[in-house]
Amino acid sequence: MTRIAVNMLWCVPGQVGGSEQYLVRQLLGLQQAAPSEFVVDVYAPLGMVAAHGELAHHVQLHESASSEHRRALRVWREATWFAANARGADVVHHGGGVVPPRSPRPVVLTIHDLQYLVYPQYFSTVKLRYLTARMPASVQRAKHIVVPSNYVKQTVVQRLGVAPEKVSVVRHGIESSLGNSGTPATELRDRFGLRAEHVLVYPAITHPHKNHSFLVELVAGPLRNLDVHLVFAGGQGRAHEALLRLIRERNVGDRVSVVGRLGDRDRDGLVAMATALVFPSAYEGFGAPVIEAMALGAPVIAANATALPEVVGDAGHLLDLSVDTWADAVRDVIARRAAWQDRGRVRAAQFTALESGRDLAQVYRTVAAGGR
Repeated sequence: MTRIAVNMLWCVPGQVGGSEQYLVRQLLGLQQAAPSEFVVDVYAPLGMVAAHGELAHHVQLHESASSEHRRALRVWREATWFAANARGADVVHHGGGVVPPRSPRPVVLTIHDLQYLVYPQYFSTVKLRYLTARMPASVQRAKHIVVPSNYVKQTVVQRLGVAPEKVSVVRHGIESSLGNSGTPATELRDRFGLRAEHVLVYPAITHPHKNHSFLVELVAGPLRNLDVHLVFAGGQGRAHEALLRLIRERNVGDRVSVVGRLGDRDRDGLVAMATALVFPSAYEGFGAPVIEAMALGAPVIAANATALPEVVGDAGHLLDLSVDTWADAVRDVIARRAAWQDRGRVRAAQFTALESGRDLAQVYRTVAAGGR
């Protein structure tokens, strides 16, 4: 059997978001696609078993001594604990976008996006310097690179000078069980005070490029006479305080709720009950909430930007950021909800954890055999 050592020490279990979920779902899909071909050892911070118990049933999940996630400590663990345990593996997979200097080889590297090149102003000086120094060296050391979308592949090829054949697209996959245990809509309406007939949901950290403010202007402007409530569900980012100020300034606090990061049951239940998932993000390496929403039966209205068009396809509205255009789209999904739900579910069925696992298995086979 082929031994794979996977570095997930970059995670903050249950909190990093899409990049963490992306690799977890791939590894679960890998076990479905090739259950007896690979022995997978995952090295992660303390708390990973609690956050992803299902993964612990399918791989050897090794936790570090603490959940402390300072970059300096993570780098030290990668150079010592992980490097020592990964020696002898047939493939070493780094899932956090960079290859540590002392990593054993051969290396598979996952690059989730190259946002630091597009929006450097949203990164701290320390992190920007780190990525600027480490990313070019990482792609050179990697035997093969995995990305979640063709958009990211094109960016890696064009901006980092990587040969196209060295990069494989392994798309996000979702489990067939998604939404099976979502919190009931009545419970969520009561808890969050959602009295409006229509509910718009945006599950995203409040980073500037996520464009939460655009949706506030949408509700305050062309949707002001529609019985609608907007819910922001996600952790606090650099634009969080500015968002709260805007909600107060536009006097829409009774129609806009900021509920913070939700657990899986609440998040799935909230999206499933939504009139629409609204997703005006200016930058996405993939945009997993979009395909999850389709699987859960929520129509999608998304920005026509970066990777979102290849994810949404013709199963949702893809629009430039005009509040009038988005207001028309909201009215359309209200009027034709069933049709958009049907199209979304067909689209979501193309993004399964099994297919993601099959694609990852092929990358592992190629690298283990000595190919690029």
